[in-house]
Amino acid sequence: MFGVTILGNNSAIPTLDRHPTAQIVTCNDQLLLLDCGEGTQLQFAKYKIRRSKLRYIFISHLHGDHYFGLIGLLNTLNLMGRTEPLTIFGPGELQQILQIQLDVSGTAFRFELTYVTLEPGQAGIILEDKDLTVRCFPTEHRITCFGYSVELQKKKRKLLPDQAKAYEIPSAFYGKLQDGEDYLRKDGTLVKNDWVTLPPEKGKRYVYCADTIYDVNLIPHLRGADLVYHETTYLHVLEKQAAERFHTTTVQAATLAAAANAKRLLIGHFSSKYTELNFFLDETRPIFPNTDIAEEGVTFLV
Repeated sequence: MFGVTILGNNSAIPTLDRHPTAQIVTCNDQLLLLDCGEGTQLQFAKYKIRRSKLRYIFISHLHGDHYFGLIGLLNTLNLMGRTEPLTIFGPGELQQILQIQLDVSGTAFRFELTYVTLEPGQAGIILEDKDLTVRCFPTEHRITCFGYSVELQKKKRKLLPDQAKAYEIPSAFYGKLQDGEDYLRKDGTLVKNDWVTLPPEKGKRYVYCADTIYDVNLIPHLRGADLVYHETTYLHVLEKQAAERFHTTTVQAATLAAAANAKRLLIGHFSSKYTELNFFLDETRPIFPNTDIAEEGVTFLV
């Protein structure tokens, strides 16, 4: 499975029914957490997210609505007896902030916590694990900020069983065929791998654009993605205010998705000033029809 579950879709100030930014990305048997706003651990419980499957946390930047829930989540994992390692990716100051909280409370985790520091402006691959590849890229915000591209790529070739049988290849060798190996028959005939397999299916890609001003430099990172999340803090009438606060409007996000030829767009990070979110779709869908609200509790398949 490759899907994105929305735990929070609001901007700086939580409301009674909308929480700060947090998303769970399910990649087969692993869970990735993208940002961790206040109350994220409660959303884990509400939507029955299995904490034990969480392997990686990615923090986009150090505005509170994107990481204030992190120390609480980590402490809960520790109290519940977690022993599996956990890795956090994010700006360098994050480790210092968390360590101060641990030091003053006299807390020591039972599990190994690894920090991977992202440098300002950094772009490229930051994680490869099994069929999973994660890249980071900079976004243009008031402070250092990153977006993340998560790709799930099937690396094994697709076996053609009838072809394999026709070449008298034993089933015990099928796994090696899927890994790309040729087969040497007992009579000395070399059976080429591409005679009995097909290339792996094309991978799926989810791109998470954290807080950012309208920026056409993001298009190469979004291009052709199966699913894109882009902030739409404001409706387009507040375009000037959005620029002043380094945020994006509905029309701008939809324009970027269309220019990047993305397949689907999720919008979120809504200002608390709005109580009705359908107006956001009214402005995005005329430009990019395949747009949805990043609704809390909903899982979007990539």
